[in-house]
Amino acid sequence: MSTLRSHARVIRVLGVIALGLTIAGTFALMERLRIGNSMARRQRWTSWFMARLTGALPFRVKVSGHLPGQPTLWVCNHVSWTDIALLGQLAPLSFLSKAEVRTWPVAGWLALKAGTLFIRRGSGDSKLIQKQMGQHLQGNHSLVIFPEGTTTDGRSLRTFHGRLLSSAIETGVAIQPVAIQYLRDGKTDQIAPFIGDDDLLSHLRRLFANEVSDVHIQLLTPIESQGKERAALAFEAQQAVQTALFGEATQSGDVAKPAEARPAARAA
Repeated sequence: MSTLRSHARVIRVLGVIALGLTIAGTFALMERLRIGNSMARRQRWTSWFMARLTGALPFRVKVSGHLPGQPTLWVCNHVSWTDIALLGQLAPLSFLSKAEVRTWPVAGWLALKAGTLFIRRGSGDSKLIQKQMGQHLQGNHSLVIFPEGTTTDGRSLRTFHGRLLSSAIETGVAIQPVAIQYLRDGKTDQIAPFIGDDDLLSHLRRLFANEVSDVHIQLLTPIESQGKERAALAFEAQQAVQTALFGEATQSGDVAKPAEARPAARAA
């Protein structure tokens, strides 16, 4: 791909991000004026923005399954920061993110104004975040978490940690398992993962220096949470995602898979 085309794509994404900053600035003003600053409105505008951001990314997206009709706690495997845009376009959603994201230039502020909840690992604030998550779900607002706690290269699935599923159990909200898979030429995409010491700009350049690739998002059968232990619930969700991605369930958490995962059909 030509350097000029690659740069044009990066500029397009930066333009969409500038639009996002305008929307976030509007929400900041509404906060100060204490007018019309509901979470439902934030989620709707965030979904609209995520759809524009997804359109600027070099992906052909296929979605299978059905969107839940009721607020749910979405649990998804995690490959890249682009997961957020790709999922966020599907429905009005909020995300749970690690606290470090809040300090990131631009992205952190956008996340905050979009209604993201932040958690510090090992800080002892698990009860507080579970309470916030419970209030969010009780307010009929769906929430997305990445229970692996980190990104992977898309060829493996780490253990789903059950601690953050307590909010679903306590509120009686169902779990919505989601599997996201990045493919290039029918094989696991080695360019899309955002791992290690990657930075956002370098990752964008790498994405746009290559041709468009495929993403398959599978909305799996919801799992009822009532009366279940969080560890068992996490394992059930993990097995559903594992089967969707790699065609088999496993007996343990961290399972490495072959480099060539099962390809998904391309979007028209």
